[in-house]
Amino acid sequence: MAKSSVKSKVIVVMPAYNAEKTIARTIADIPPGSVDEIILVDDCSKDKTIEVAEKLGLHVIRHPQNRGYGGNQKTCYRAALEAQADIVVMIHPDYQYDARLVPYLTGLLKDDICDVVLGNRIRTRQEALKGGMPAYKYLSNRFLTIIENLCMRQNLGEWHSGLRAYTRRVLETIPWERNSDDFVFDCQFLVQASAFGFRLGDIPAPARYFEEASSINFFRSVQYGISSLNSVFRYYLHRAHLWKSPLFDPK
Repeated sequence: MAKSSVKSKVIVVMPAYNAEKTIARTIADIPPGSVDEIILVDDCSKDKTIEVAEKLGLHVIRHPQNRGYGGNQKTCYRAALEAQADIVVMIHPDYQYDARLVPYLTGLLKDDICDVVLGNRIRTRQEALKGGMPAYKYLSNRFLTIIENLCMRQNLGEWHSGLRAYTRRVLETIPWERNSDDFVFDCQFLVQASAFGFRLGDIPAPARYFEEASSINFFRSVQYGISSLNSVFRYYLHRAHLWKSPLFDPK
């Protein structure tokens, strides 16, 4: 199939919180010419995230109050759609994910191979642990991913990556505005994407865990895992017409 001659507008969105030390490195890794605009949404940071982002020439949106990780993404996607994005790539500005992968993520969308593409940090156990991923997070990630793949009939290497790319049609179809404002937003989004029949895929991505990179603690990880499984359970109840959920009703 011949590629379309129409150029897709690619916008990177960055949900930011206290990322002043890592924004510049993240931006520097994005290959020149691979994106048309970068939007950073600051979730009421206590450091100089906004000042650094503005000096880098990013389109900065400020939250007057902290809205949470999911709430931040909602602002990101609204802004990207308003800016007429054809493809939206989410990258955390804490340098935990490799921004050099942007052209590979977007290429699979531009060529109509996938509708959603993720960076997979757990291609092998050795790579994930060598990259600093805590052992309990590796094990829980693998456990949850296996269950989610089986339940949602997918074959992703990782369901819990924060490096993601979506087509505009995905963002216009999925009712992500109804999702949680907390970390489980990501899992809810993938369950929705699968439920609506979108094509999900992934590519290898290095794991990066270090002091400046954001990461939730053990207790919050347990809460997240339970909430993720609950998202799948809610989908099955909705599909069986036992408990109607607004997360799976079209916009």
